[in-house]
Formats: sequence, C-alpha cells, structure tokens
Amino acid sequence: MTTRSNALIWLLLSLAILVADQITKWIVLQHFELHESMPVIAGLLNWTLAYNEGAAFSFLSDAGGWQRWFFTVLAIVVSIVLVAWLKRTPRSEWTTALPLSLVLGGAVGNVIDRMRFGHVVDFVDVYHGDWHFPAFNVADSAISVGAVLLILFGLFAGKHAKT
Repeated sequence: MTTRSNALIWLLLSLAILVADQITKWIVLQHFELHESMPVIAGLLNWTLAYNEGAAFSFLSDAGGWQRWFFTVLAIVVSIVLVAWLKRTPRSEWTTALPLSLVLGGAVGNVIDRMRFGHVVDFVDVYHGDWHFPAFNVADSAISVGAVLLILFGLFAGKHAKT
C-alpha cells in the first residue's frame, strides 16, 4: 500500500481535535479558577474548571501520583498503535479511519495536559439537579465518540460480512 492510498490523511482530523482541545482548555484556564463554574444551560450544562489526575471519570485520581506516568505511557503506546493502524488502513475505509483519528486526537490532547500540568484539564459539567456527570473536555468527547463508532462500525461490518 502506498502512502497515497493509506488513511494517514485522517491524521488531519486528529490534529484538528488536538488543536480544538488545547484551545478550549487554554481559554478555560485563562478565565476560570479551579472549581469556578459558569452556567451555560440552566439545569443541564456548566463550564466548570476541574483537574483530573486519573483516567476516565477520575478513575485512580487519588492513587498517589504514579497514575500520571502510567496513563501518559499508556496513551503514548496506544497513539503509536493507532498511527500504525491508520498507516495499514486503506484511505477509503473511513469507518475505521474516522474513529481511530478521533481517539488519537483525544489521547494526544490529554497526554499534553498530563505532561504539562500533571493532570488533565476538564471543564464540561453536565448535570441534572444534584447529579453531576464527571467533568470532561473536548479530548474526552473525541475518545468516547471514536470508541463508540469503532464498536458500532465493527458490529455492522460483521453483519454485512455474514450476509
């Protein structure tokens, strides 16, 4: 497979996710103090600056510090695997390239935070009444959407292959 025929062009989407993630985090860091909140949609959405030292949904956030390096190394390894996967994927297979690119852009965005700050900057606070979903960011959204798409496209691809 030549460079022209592989899905590496989808790295531009990863770059766009990374840039959007870092710009939004920069804006929030410039305008908010830790735990400061601004309502966006009453009863549903706030911008709230939060720091996450763990993984998704603050998993292992109070583990004592080792998790920063564990999740950094893990994300770097996953990112390398995703780039290699994109290189082996034909450009026309957007159902593989799109989700991989979303996950890659998000993973790199959060790695940058871990390396710069020792934690990930989160700011999207979705809530209802007293219940709050764990705060997240653009990178987390891209990772989540990419993972769901990868699973869905994989399930549908399996069905079409059997018929």
